[in-house]
Amino acid sequence: MNLAKLGQAVAVRGIFDLIQDELEQVEKKIGAESVASADAVTAIGQYLQSSGGKRLRPTLLLLAAKLVGDAGPAAIQLGAVVELIHAATLVHDDVIDAAQTRRGRPSTNAKWGNHTCVLAGDWLYMQAFQIALRERNFQILDLLIGLTQIMVEGELLQLERIGRIDISEADCMELVDRKTARLFSVCARLGALAGGCNGATQERLGEYAWNLGMAFQLVDDVLDFTAREKTLGKPVGGDLREGKVTLPLVYALERATPEERKLVATILRKRNYEAVPFARILAMLEKYRGIERVKDRAQAFTEKARQIISEFPESPYQRALLAVTDLVTERDH
Repeated sequence: MNLAKLGQAVAVRGIFDLIQDELEQVEKKIGAESVASADAVTAIGQYLQSSGGKRLRPTLLLLAAKLVGDAGPAAIQLGAVVELIHAATLVHDDVIDAAQTRRGRPSTNAKWGNHTCVLAGDWLYMQAFQIALRERNFQILDLLIGLTQIMVEGELLQLERIGRIDISEADCMELVDRKTARLFSVCARLGALAGGCNGATQERLGEYAWNLGMAFQLVDDVLDFTAREKTLGKPVGGDLREGKVTLPLVYALERATPEERKLVATILRKRNYEAVPFARILAMLEKYRGIERVKDRAQAFTEKARQIISEFPESPYQRALLAVTDLVTERDH
């Protein structure tokens, strides 16, 4: 392990040590709340919980709560809520994308089929809202309903753009905002609410997490082209194979020759790399600095997140939220 990786591992341990007890309670809550009268739904919930996800969203919520107050029962409940919503989006995403793997294992739709998974995703959404409703707080429901609508609209917009080569930078940033950054933002705002904080502080934490989410998704878009398949847990180049043109490719296509654009169009049409090897696309991205430019964009969002969280009084939780920005930018999966 090199020094950078070692430092990152130490930072991760430090962050999670601060909220270990609360995260364990969130895990127990998710397990208890994922039991349905339909066995398939329960099995899918347990399968997702055992998949070893990063739990970044409840982590943000818990750290935000502790930054401004305390991570009590409300924060635990809401931590489970955001993770169940995230799980529901993963189940639906895999159905839409006809994915075969996720996090190095068969995807839920590959194991249980599309029909069951669509209904299981719906159940997870409704269960998340049922838990949130127990807080009897209209602001919480308002945040979650608005978030869910924005995320679903993002999926619909992405579907409309599948297979199209004429995707703009603005199109990509809109999807990054809707599919990832808004959820991050709501996690931090819910944490502030659970910690007893309203108003400007809640807004500022939401802005911090929104920038973090933008960086997170842009790094994801880069890793889809550059990561090792074993590390990523799913096939590399999967976005383009599924007909999605993400920001690294948008930047490269701005300068590509007509012949190079035809290569991309062929993959979008055939949905495989048989006629055009993945290495040709990777070479084009490197030639036109598509990956490098997206890394720069991600770094700019990361720096903005750092700037915002640096405005808060120094504490272990403020330092942890600062460290989270490094984890997002420097991760390899």
